[in-house]
Amino acid sequence: MLILLPPSEGKTPATAGSPVDPAELWLPQLGPARNRVLTRLVAMCRRGSARSVADSLRVLGLSEGQRGEIARNAELPEAAAAPAAEVYTGVLYEALGAATLDDAARAWLFERAIVFSGLWGVVRLGDRIPAYRCSVGVTLPAPVGGLTPYWKKGLQKALDQAAAGGPVLDLRSGAYAAMWAPPAASASRAAALRVLHERVVGGVPKRSVVSHFNKATKGRLVRALAVEGAAPASVDELVTMLRDLKFTVEEQPAAAGKPRQLDVVVAEL
Repeated sequence: MLILLPPSEGKTPATAGSPVDPAELWLPQLGPARNRVLTRLVAMCRRGSARSVADSLRVLGLSEGQRGEIARNAELPEAAAAPAAEVYTGVLYEALGAATLDDAARAWLFERAIVFSGLWGVVRLGDRIPAYRCSVGVTLPAPVGGLTPYWKKGLQKALDQAAAGGPVLDLRSGAYAAMWAPPAASASRAAALRVLHERVVGGVPKRSVVSHFNKATKGRLVRALAVEGAAPASVDELVTMLRDLKFTVEEQPAAAGKPRQLDVVVAEL
């Protein structure tokens, strides 16, 4: 089983530890592709003129007040690295609470959960990385270019093989979901999940997609699976397990050759 996660925009820099080695991250065959992105990102962020800094801010989608992110990116090859579970600190990861899991649950999590990244492609939560700023929507100087098509091409073979056994639970947001999709032939072994908030308005149940609490619910869901030591052999078994864990799961129709579509419905945020 693989669980596909988005990164968090918020990251906590490591205070100690040797720098990242891209070849030591999960799927080491991606090392050359990672190095190309890292090299272009660092070179761009090391340019010192006012015009160059303004350009780097524009490329990375940052504001003038976020110049510190440019300086941090410039030092990535020498920066201290820590497990990705400690570096990613957004809402989903706070709800997941990897640091408070016992050893067995944390080992389960580090084996099965993978994070999609504009800089690294994919990493496991136990992989050591530095804090960085580079979303998948960024377009870097040639020969890298747009990171979505870059990684879509680079990840396909490696992830097709890694996910071949299934099932795959996809909790990514749209931008990161575009980096890789299961082949049509194995799409039935994958499920994309969204969170809906149900509330009664004028006596009529209304459902809506939420953002902040969508991430928190996904974090709690992954934590529950880790604590359970879940080992479903199929999407059907996964759905049964989630329901046993007290999540309200409904399946929606899915197009042929696409992953199955699951909704987790929550009444309280």
